[in-house]
Amino acid sequence: MEVKNLEPYAIIGFDGSAIRGLKVHPNGEHIIYPMGNKVCIQEWKTKKMYFLSGHTNSVSTVAVSPKGTFIGSGQINHIGFKASAKLWDFKNKTMLGSHELHKVRVEALAFSSDERYMISLGGRDDGCVVLWDCVAGAATGTAAAARLTTGDAMTLSPLSLRVNSFVTGGDSNLRVWNIRAESKNLDVVDVTLGKLRRCVRCIAVNQDDTFGMAGTTTGDIIKFSINYPSDPTASVTHCKPSLIGCLAKCGPWKKGKRPESLCYSQGIESILIMTDGCIIIGAGDGTIDILDEINWKGEFPRGKVLDPNKPHFRALKSTKLDGCITSLELMESPSLKGDKRLLLAGTRTSEIYAINVATFDPILVVTCHRCAINDIAFPRGMSGVFASAGAGDVRVWCARSARELLRIVVPNFTCSALLFSADGKSIVTAWNDGNIRAFTPLTGRLIYCIYNTHNKGTSALDMTHDGRTLISGGCEGQVRLWDIKPECQSLKKVLKEHKSPVSAIQVSPNDMEAVSAGTDGSCIIWDLVSLSRRQVMYANTLFMCVCFEPRGCQLLTGGSDRRVAYWEAGSGNLARELEASKVGAINGLHITQNGELFVTGGNDQMVKLWKYQEGVYTHAGAGHAGAVTCCRFSPDARHIVSSCAAGSIIVWKVPDMYLQKDTPPSDQKSVVESPKTLQEELKLQLEDKPTQKAAGDRRNKIPSAPSKIEKIEAMDTSRSSVHSCCPCNPVKPNQSKKNTPKTGNSTSSKLSKPTDNLPTRTTSKDYVNSSGDKK
Repeated sequence: MEVKNLEPYAIIGFDGSAIRGLKVHPNGEHIIYPMGNKVCIQEWKTKKMYFLSGHTNSVSTVAVSPKGTFIGSGQINHIGFKASAKLWDFKNKTMLGSHELHKVRVEALAFSSDERYMISLGGRDDGCVVLWDCVAGAATGTAAAARLTTGDAMTLSPLSLRVNSFVTGGDSNLRVWNIRAESKNLDVVDVTLGKLRRCVRCIAVNQDDTFGMAGTTTGDIIKFSINYPSDPTASVTHCKPSLIGCLAKCGPWKKGKRPESLCYSQGIESILIMTDGCIIIGAGDGTIDILDEINWKGEFPRGKVLDPNKPHFRALKSTKLDGCITSLELMESPSLKGDKRLLLAGTRTSEIYAINVATFDPILVVTCHRCAINDIAFPRGMSGVFASAGAGDVRVWCARSARELLRIVVPNFTCSALLFSADGKSIVTAWNDGNIRAFTPLTGRLIYCIYNTHNKGTSALDMTHDGRTLISGGCEGQVRLWDIKPECQSLKKVLKEHKSPVSAIQVSPNDMEAVSAGTDGSCIIWDLVSLSRRQVMYANTLFMCVCFEPRGCQLLTGGSDRRVAYWEAGSGNLARELEASKVGAINGLHITQNGELFVTGGNDQMVKLWKYQEGVYTHAGAGHAGAVTCCRFSPDARHIVSSCAAGSIIVWKVPDMYLQKDTPPSDQKSVVESPKTLQEELKLQLEDKPTQKAAGDRRNKIPSAPSKIEKIEAMDTSRSSVHSCCPCNPVKPNQSKKNTPKTGNSTSSKLSKPTDNLPTRTTSKDYVNSSGDKK
């Protein structure tokens, strides 16, 4: 069977931990940024996304060539393994080349101004500069990035006019490199810093290559002169770059005294030089400033102690964002309204802000979780919003616009599970500190907190449909039942069966049972009435997810054996097994309310849509940049929401072939019948009372009790499990009561044909013991 692709409706994600990871394409219509192990290309207007897949681990850096022809990306790898750097074609979205000449990590990437070379810088475990020829598709040179007497190199920046030159900086080193055109070897000259010791985090060079500025971890700026001739073809063998000064922002002015120099807290992480000479600073504390140089007249009076830097800049405009500024990019596009320039800022908290250069007002454009997402939940019967749980916060999203509606922050703790209460008035969350917290879904106010629910943290959570009983699972293997009341929350029962952490809990549709899955290879069905174990199922796997079938007859499990198993809820027997993945474990599982479809997600980074009865998957979605941790159907079964370990959320469209048709108007009752609830299906089918009577019908009389002979002959003596009170042999509804025999007037021929409302084998005891047999 041909497997089709799931179409994504919206994607929420951005990896802000990569230094200078956010890039603006030279056409001004696309932005490029890393998302887990993929590189995302997004259209600014339509928000349409394209993905460049090929990395085996998280992308650490991204670069765009000056004309926008190529995209470069580097990744992180495990200790002792090679890290790859890849070259992509922007137009065709294909990979052109790749090399694994760095160890563990690619720290920075840059392109030469003529797009001939891609320069990559290795991390602390590598310490090399590699030159990749984009035309030949091969590495042409490599060299050590720093001297043995200095620290590691951390960043690099190309020159604009000199196509074969670039600058690198790091811990106590600042170097200017030149590529020989003939031999393609690398020549390097150190910038003379004297006694100055700084750790460089970012570098920017002006357009005419006369000087450069480097941001440091101490919060000041190193300004250096490159001293290259204006003619790009002239020789630079005898040119030596020099230090101009260590400069800082000017503090408040005091008459007759030297103004204080203000250093940026947590260092300078990003720097831009604008065409008018102003510079834009992005600091580690979230501050973004536009600085202009001050032309001081004369010299400042010298103090007793030599100052490490000189106040040289004044702030023209300033704003402050949440989180460290890791990327600053200037977008100039004719499609922008008003001012044609936008400043895009990426933060370490995985957020992108758009700042108008004229007004300098920040607007939040993209936000997502910065770490793995552990759970997703929808309110009952409401598909418009959903909530996600991650490290440090719980967020509520609009499913239609993919925008954040509410953020509930609990610092330094991780939310492992969450759910909406049945009435929708609270969001109940489980945290790794062992507490269960309930918040209001509109304001995020704390309603109640159950302290110390589990010793090693709460890992799973579910609630009955009436909202009175809460079931929690812990990392120590216990399952606990809680009585939830507005005034108090008390413990009802502690169930100790699992030997390892409880990974998932779900309550059955009739609220009579609950199932818990553990990483010890056991899946236990609990009786919520007697508060005891009812069934236990064992398998050679670590159960990661479990889900009841809508009628409660079967349940599905997924785990580390890469299989989805069907289990009988009554007997606990294994009914069926499906191979859901060929690579990794199954972490997420969910079934639609009609029981026709279910969705799975696992370590293979794929979301698969399955038919429940056939046991085949018809659609698959590839877009996640990490292992899929959770997947959920919306209550109307029109969308699938999935999350991954990289912190991204994807909303998928359910294919049109599975969408239920709209219900017809109420006057078409003969065509469509309303579905029966579980209680109605389990209810015995009794006789229907006649609603209309003919004009000649006599009044109904209460029939007299049958005689003893009638009772004995009407008893069912056959050896069969089928009887008239069971739904499998229902009583015909339109049965007239005129045929009811009267006591004393029946003959032997009439007794051989008992009517339907005579007692059966299961009910004859009640008739025999009744008062009607007393003569």
